[in-house]
Amino acid sequence: MTQSPPFDATPMLRLAARWRLDRLRRLDPVAAQAGLLRRLLARAAGTRFGRAHGFASIRDVASYQARVKLRRYEDFWSEWWQPAYPALADVTWPGRIPYLALSSGTSAGRTKFIPVSPEMVRANRAAGFDVLAWHLAAHPSSRVFAGLSFMLGGSTALPEVAPGIRQGDLSGIAAQEVPALLRRWSFPPTGMALIEAWDHKLLALVEATPPEAIRVLTGTPSWLLMLLHSLAERHGAPPLPLLELLVHGGTAWQPYRDRIRRLLPPGCATREVYPASEGFCAIADRGEGEGLRLNLDRGVFWEFVPMAELHAAEPTRHWVATVEPGVDYAVILSSCAGLWSYVLGDTVRFLSRDPPRLLVTGRTAQDLSAFGEHLTSAEIETALWTAAAGAGGKVLEFTMGPEIIGSRGRHHWLIEVDCAGSGLAGRLAEAIDARLGAGNDDYATHRRAGQLAPPRVTLLPEGSFLAWMRHTGRLGGQHKVPRVIADAARFDEAVRDLAGQRVPR
Repeated sequence: MTQSPPFDATPMLRLAARWRLDRLRRLDPVAAQAGLLRRLLARAAGTRFGRAHGFASIRDVASYQARVKLRRYEDFWSEWWQPAYPALADVTWPGRIPYLALSSGTSAGRTKFIPVSPEMVRANRAAGFDVLAWHLAAHPSSRVFAGLSFMLGGSTALPEVAPGIRQGDLSGIAAQEVPALLRRWSFPPTGMALIEAWDHKLLALVEATPPEAIRVLTGTPSWLLMLLHSLAERHGAPPLPLLELLVHGGTAWQPYRDRIRRLLPPGCATREVYPASEGFCAIADRGEGEGLRLNLDRGVFWEFVPMAELHAAEPTRHWVATVEPGVDYAVILSSCAGLWSYVLGDTVRFLSRDPPRLLVTGRTAQDLSAFGEHLTSAEIETALWTAAAGAGGKVLEFTMGPEIIGSRGRHHWLIEVDCAGSGLAGRLAEAIDARLGAGNDDYATHRRAGQLAPPRVTLLPEGSFLAWMRHTGRLGGQHKVPRVIADAARFDEAVRDLAGQRVPR
């Protein structure tokens, strides 16, 4: 039986969206964030972490920053969470944490266990509503709730690791927590969402998807492309003829944009979001490329440290009252799930402060300075896209990392292309080298001194990274191709896995 919603609920959604957006437009960013921090501290004052840091006596942002140092996941895990795992009760957040979200560990090659409290579940759900609200503001005639909302995520199978405590993919947690009232507007059904093997799940989804019923589609661009392509093979293009909104996030949109748009019906809107296992960060409230609006009242207090100071003993810690446009910041968060001044691992650059609107520029862990070159992930990606545009190559996926050759080092780029013309690898290598040298003084200095050899480019045929992700058990869900593998041993392993698929240079 084909799944369909009981009725068009868009009129009710539209009324709620108008109320919400009116509130957001009147929201004072500084007052909202300061008040939220006070509420978080009061709520967690009785926890082990709160008592250890004197939450009960903290009255403002400055005293909070003086009392609570920056911590990374490893710090929280070893000092606070691991001793009590999996039953985190009154450790860094009051009560028992019912869910642990498993992070893919793209950058460092490890799995993280991120606490997800009931308050965070509600905050994430509310942020999801904000996505629809901004869409309806831009498209007032849209009827997104006249059909189904398709969430393409990981498995909703959440093993119980202790009584009342489950762990698994964040998208699975979100699907598990869809209110009963809204399940009739949600796809896929529970049984199908439970499938863990991505290849099997994709086949089942393609078989069961009702093309005329899907109005909203949400997911990571790489997996959305695969789904849409498979649906198009079965139903023709566009495979979802009544789709009104595609919500994407988790990886850069640019490499997938044109290929996905060819599979969308005319008039289908796209909207970028910035989600993380630790909290829902930001939502596009304008057009593509105009930045994402920081979520100010959805359970997270935000701090921002200039990237140049991230590893300093006492870095400058900004918040919405003090950030400046044009500066690359590392994102720091304190949340209603018990994360306190937690280094998220992402980098952003603000376009405006009121309202705070930003661009995601990369990952702190995906910078590369194996030989003293100090490249940021933003510089790495920009160099490749610029080089590809000039060299006539269509880049589909890539990763890069360090390689030792004798007494020198170089960067090795593994680049998946749709076709490899004669000499493309050489043109890409030269263009990447020139772009990085022009934009980064440290890179240019090391190249001139001969400490850094010219980059090496290995071209791979279409589908190579998909096969690699399948081989390493990282298909679907929130898994992503790492753009930079800074650890030489991990990069060597990736090169060996992918080497057999190279195309002629």
